[in-house]
Amino acid sequence: MFDIEYKGANAIVISTKGATLVVDPKLSVVGLKDLAVKEGIELATEARFALNSENSRLYIEGPGEYGIGPFDIRGIAAQRHLDVESDPFLSTIYRIEVGGVRIAIVGNVYEKISEEQLEAIGLIDILVIPVGGNGYTLDATGAVSLVQKIDPKVVIPIHYADKALKYEVPQDELDVFTKELGAPVEETAKYKMKPGGALPAVLTVVKLERS
Repeated sequence: MFDIEYKGANAIVISTKGATLVVDPKLSVVGLKDLAVKEGIELATEARFALNSENSRLYIEGPGEYGIGPFDIRGIAAQRHLDVESDPFLSTIYRIEVGGVRIAIVGNVYEKISEEQLEAIGLIDILVIPVGGNGYTLDATGAVSLVQKIDPKVVIPIHYADKALKYEVPQDELDVFTKELGAPVEETAKYKMKPGGALPAVLTVVKLERS
Protein backbone atom coordinates (compact mmCIF):
# COMPACT_ATOMS: atom_id res chain seq x y z
CA MET A 1 0.00 0.00 0.00
CA PHE A 2 2.86 2.38 0.87
CA ASP A 3 6.52 2.51 1.93
CA ILE A 4 8.27 4.99 4.22
CA GLU A 5 11.99 5.67 3.68
CA TYR A 6 14.30 7.76 5.86
CA LYS A 7 16.77 10.01 4.03
CA GLY A 8 18.42 11.81 6.97
CA ALA A 9 17.67 14.88 9.13
CA ASN A 10 13.88 15.49 8.85
CA ALA A 11 13.59 14.04 5.34
CA ILE A 12 11.36 11.07 4.61
CA VAL A 13 9.71 9.73 1.48
CA ILE A 14 6.28 8.08 1.48
CA SER A 15 5.62 6.12 -1.71
CA THR A 16 2.53 4.41 -3.07
CA LYS A 17 2.22 2.60 -6.39
CA GLY A 18 1.27 5.81 -8.17
CA ALA A 19 2.44 8.74 -6.05
CA THR A 20 5.36 9.97 -3.95
CA LEU A 21 5.36 12.39 -1.03
CA VAL A 22 8.74 13.96 -0.21
CA VAL A 23 9.09 15.64 3.19
CA ASP A 24 11.75 18.32 3.88
CA PRO A 25 13.87 17.52 0.81
CA LYS A 26 16.53 20.24 1.26
CA LEU A 27 19.23 17.97 2.69
CA SER A 28 22.02 20.31 1.61
CA VAL A 29 21.48 22.04 4.98
CA VAL A 30 23.12 18.98 6.57
CA GLY A 31 25.71 18.31 3.87
CA LEU A 32 23.82 15.76 1.78
CA LYS A 33 22.40 15.97 -1.74
CA ASP A 34 18.93 17.50 -1.97
CA LEU A 35 16.19 14.98 -2.74
CA ALA A 36 14.64 14.84 -6.18
CA VAL A 37 10.94 15.69 -6.17
CA LYS A 38 10.19 15.43 -9.90
CA GLU A 39 6.51 14.59 -10.26
CA GLY A 40 6.34 14.12 -6.49
CA ILE A 41 4.48 16.07 -3.82
CA GLU A 42 6.82 18.29 -1.81
CA LEU A 43 5.92 18.83 1.84
CA ALA A 44 7.90 21.19 4.08
CA THR A 45 7.64 21.43 7.87
CA GLU A 46 9.57 24.74 7.63
CA ALA A 47 10.51 27.01 4.75
CA ARG A 48 14.24 26.40 5.30
CA PHE A 49 13.84 22.68 4.54
CA ALA A 50 11.94 23.25 1.29
CA LEU A 51 13.12 23.24 -2.32
CA ASN A 52 9.84 24.56 -3.72
CA SER A 53 10.76 22.65 -6.85
CA GLU A 54 9.11 23.68 -10.10
CA ASN A 55 9.15 19.99 -11.03
CA SER A 56 6.92 18.89 -8.16
CA ARG A 57 3.24 18.06 -8.68
CA LEU A 58 2.34 20.15 -5.63
CA TYR A 59 4.29 22.16 -3.06
CA ILE A 60 2.84 22.38 0.45
CA GLU A 61 4.30 24.48 3.23
CA GLY A 62 1.89 25.57 5.91
CA PRO A 63 -1.54 24.99 7.44
CA GLY A 64 -4.52 23.91 5.36
CA GLU A 65 -6.36 20.95 3.87
CA TYR A 66 -4.95 19.29 0.78
CA GLY A 67 -5.97 16.25 -1.24
CA ILE A 68 -3.88 14.86 -4.07
CA GLY A 69 -3.77 11.33 -5.41
CA PRO A 70 -3.99 8.83 -2.54
CA PHE A 71 -2.99 11.39 0.10
CA ASP A 72 -5.31 13.46 2.31
CA ILE A 73 -3.16 16.04 4.08
CA ARG A 74 -3.85 18.47 6.90
CA GLY A 75 -1.27 21.07 7.91
CA ILE A 76 -1.41 22.36 11.49
CA ALA A 77 0.51 25.51 12.49
CA ALA A 78 3.00 24.98 15.32
CA GLN A 79 5.61 26.87 17.31
CA ARG A 80 9.19 26.07 16.41
CA HIS A 81 11.37 24.54 19.10
CA LEU A 82 13.45 27.65 19.82
CA ASP A 83 10.77 30.31 19.23
CA VAL A 84 8.79 32.02 21.98
CA GLU A 85 5.02 32.23 22.31
CA SER A 86 4.90 35.78 20.93
CA ASP A 87 6.60 34.72 17.68
CA PRO A 88 4.47 33.70 14.68
CA PHE A 89 4.06 29.97 14.16
CA LEU A 90 6.63 29.06 11.49
CA SER A 91 6.50 25.27 11.67
CA THR A 92 3.81 22.88 10.44
CA ILE A 93 2.73 19.52 11.79
CA TYR A 94 1.16 17.32 9.12
CA ARG A 95 -1.54 14.67 9.41
CA ILE A 96 -1.56 12.42 6.36
CA GLU A 97 -4.08 9.71 5.56
CA VAL A 98 -3.18 7.13 2.94
CA GLY A 99 -4.94 3.82 2.43
CA GLY A 100 -6.81 4.20 5.71
CA VAL A 101 -3.58 4.65 7.72
CA ARG A 102 -3.05 7.88 9.65
CA ILE A 103 0.45 9.34 9.78
CA ALA A 104 1.66 12.41 11.72
CA ILE A 105 4.87 14.18 10.77
CA VAL A 106 6.31 16.43 13.46
CA GLY A 107 9.13 18.81 12.59
CA ASN A 108 11.28 20.87 14.94
CA VAL A 109 8.40 21.96 17.16
CA TYR A 110 7.95 23.05 20.76
CA GLU A 111 6.96 20.02 22.80
CA LYS A 112 4.01 21.63 24.61
CA ILE A 113 1.38 21.57 21.91
CA SER A 114 -2.15 22.70 22.71
CA GLU A 115 -5.36 20.72 23.06
CA GLU A 116 -6.57 22.37 19.85
CA GLN A 117 -3.48 21.14 18.00
CA LEU A 118 -3.89 17.64 19.44
CA GLU A 119 -7.52 17.62 18.33
CA ALA A 120 -6.50 18.67 14.82
CA ILE A 121 -3.88 15.89 14.72
CA GLY A 122 -6.49 13.38 15.86
CA LEU A 123 -6.04 9.62 16.07
CA ILE A 124 -2.68 8.57 14.63
CA ASP A 125 -1.26 5.18 13.67
CA ILE A 126 2.32 6.19 12.72
CA LEU A 127 4.25 9.13 14.21
CA VAL A 128 7.42 10.48 12.59
CA ILE A 129 9.30 12.60 15.12
CA PRO A 130 12.80 14.18 15.52
CA VAL A 131 14.63 13.19 18.72
CA GLY A 132 18.18 14.60 18.54
CA GLY A 133 17.86 17.53 20.94
CA ASN A 134 20.68 19.82 22.10
CA GLY A 135 18.63 22.94 21.51
CA TYR A 136 17.96 22.34 17.82
CA THR A 137 14.99 20.03 17.96
CA LEU A 138 13.08 17.84 20.40
CA ASP A 139 15.27 15.96 22.85
CA ALA A 140 14.43 12.49 24.17
CA THR A 141 12.28 13.81 27.02
CA GLY A 142 10.33 16.21 24.82
CA ALA A 143 9.85 13.59 22.10
CA VAL A 144 8.63 10.99 24.62
CA SER A 145 6.16 13.54 26.00
CA LEU A 146 4.72 14.12 22.51
CA VAL A 147 4.58 10.40 21.76
CA GLN A 148 2.55 9.90 24.95
CA LYS A 149 0.15 12.71 24.03
CA ILE A 150 -0.38 11.58 20.43
CA ASP A 151 -0.45 7.86 21.35
CA PRO A 152 0.45 6.18 18.01
CA LYS A 153 1.03 2.48 17.37
CA VAL A 154 4.35 3.06 15.54
CA VAL A 155 7.03 5.69 16.17
CA ILE A 156 9.62 6.40 13.47
CA PRO A 157 12.40 8.54 15.02
CA ILE A 158 14.39 10.91 12.81
CA HIS A 159 17.00 13.68 13.18
CA TYR A 160 19.45 11.97 15.54
CA ALA A 161 23.24 11.54 15.53
CA ASP A 162 24.68 10.45 12.18
CA LYS A 163 28.36 10.90 11.32
CA ALA A 164 27.52 11.41 7.64
CA LEU A 165 25.41 14.50 8.39
CA LYS A 166 26.66 17.98 9.29
CA TYR A 167 24.13 19.18 11.84
CA GLU A 168 24.31 22.73 13.18
CA VAL A 169 24.72 21.29 16.69
CA PRO A 170 25.58 17.73 17.79
CA GLN A 171 22.58 15.42 17.99
CA ASP A 172 21.98 12.72 20.60
CA GLU A 173 22.27 9.06 19.69
CA LEU A 174 18.98 7.33 18.94
CA ASP A 175 19.25 5.03 21.95
CA VAL A 176 18.87 8.02 24.30
CA PHE A 177 15.29 8.31 23.01
CA THR A 178 14.51 4.60 22.78
CA LYS A 179 15.71 3.92 26.34
CA GLU A 180 13.59 6.75 27.74
CA LEU A 181 10.52 5.66 25.76
CA GLY A 182 10.97 2.04 26.81
CA ALA A 183 9.14 0.55 23.81
CA PRO A 184 10.36 -2.40 21.69
CA VAL A 185 12.55 -1.46 18.73
CA GLU A 186 12.46 -2.98 15.25
CA GLU A 187 15.06 -2.19 12.58
CA THR A 188 14.36 -2.26 8.84
CA ALA A 189 15.42 -0.61 5.59
CA LYS A 190 11.89 0.63 4.81
CA TYR A 191 8.62 0.60 6.67
CA LYS A 192 6.22 -1.28 4.43
CA MET A 193 2.46 -1.22 4.91
CA LYS A 194 0.80 -3.80 2.68
CA PRO A 195 -2.93 -4.01 1.87
CA GLY A 196 -4.61 -5.65 4.82
CA GLY A 197 -1.42 -5.35 6.88
CA ALA A 198 -1.73 -4.97 10.63
CA LEU A 199 -0.15 -2.38 12.89
CA PRO A 200 1.63 -3.58 16.05
CA ALA A 201 -0.58 -4.39 19.01
CA VAL A 202 1.65 -2.33 21.32
CA LEU A 203 3.65 0.87 20.81
CA THR A 204 6.71 0.01 18.70
CA VAL A 205 9.73 2.05 17.61
CA VAL A 206 10.76 1.40 14.01
CA LYS A 207 14.34 2.42 13.24
CA LEU A 208 14.75 2.97 9.51
CA GLU A 209 18.10 2.73 7.80
CA ARG A 210 19.04 6.00 6.10
CA SER A 211 18.87 5.35 2.37
